[in-house]
Amino acid sequence: MGANFSSCVCDDGDSSSMRPRLGDIPESCVALVLMYLDPPDICKLARLSRVFRDASFADFVWESKLPLNYKFIMGKALEEDNTSTSVTELGKRDIYARLCKHNLFDNGTKEIWLDKRTGGVCLAISSKALRITGIDDRRYWNHISTEESRFHTVAYLHQIWWLEVEGDIDFQFPEGTYSVYFRLHLGRSSKKLGRRVCKTEHIHGWDMKPVRFQLTTSDSQRAVSHTHLDNPGHWILCHVGNFVSKSSNNLMNIKFSLTQIDCTHTKGGLCVDSVLICNSSIDVKKEV
Repeated sequence: MGANFSSCVCDDGDSSSMRPRLGDIPESCVALVLMYLDPPDICKLARLSRVFRDASFADFVWESKLPLNYKFIMGKALEEDNTSTSVTELGKRDIYARLCKHNLFDNGTKEIWLDKRTGGVCLAISSKALRITGIDDRRYWNHISTEESRFHTVAYLHQIWWLEVEGDIDFQFPEGTYSVYFRLHLGRSSKKLGRRVCKTEHIHGWDMKPVRFQLTTSDSQRAVSHTHLDNPGHWILCHVGNFVSKSSNNLMNIKFSLTQIDCTHTKGGLCVDSVLICNSSIDVKKEV
């Protein structure tokens, strides 16, 4: 009997044809494994075979990667979409992929996206969405176009005594800790003969006293920091502070400000690009 069994298995002389292959693994089992991997790794494995590719489209694989309030976030992402795309028409993988793109909303003055690896939420708020004292007076401020901003424009300060930049946003932040930053630049950069140059003649007054940054939330969280602005010719991220969202479904109001209101001296030569609000698990330097 043992001889008969052996002859059945090895009858054609090609034992390699009996070995299990990737394509033999049930799609449902592959999907269960993919569910525990990070999104970039899922996408890499999806290239291995048709079974892995099909398994990577399973909704339950991506359900755990999406924020709990992804429908609210998707609503913001589709706010300026002209294709009439509906969330109900998309699979969870397609939703995740769409949210990992940089999506403009609020008339192009704000941008939202998810970090590809962690699924953490990032927001950027343009200088045009901020309240800047004296912004309408060309003696003090003006908006200049630049390729160095995701919004293609920054607010440039020539000179002023009273520096005050404020902003706020209402948003449903997924549960977690978030960090708030101002993206600033001392000097006015431009291109000359294809090379980046930075004009520094207006830079003054920043070494005398620090700039004050502040954030407050609608649930009474508060943070204050002080920084001397330096490093002309380079974009810097000034950390305002952190806040915690305890519920994904609650609308939070976040207020933030940058001030230097000591009127004993003027200050100038500052570019204000944007405010960034990112989940604290994200390396924010990679996002700018």
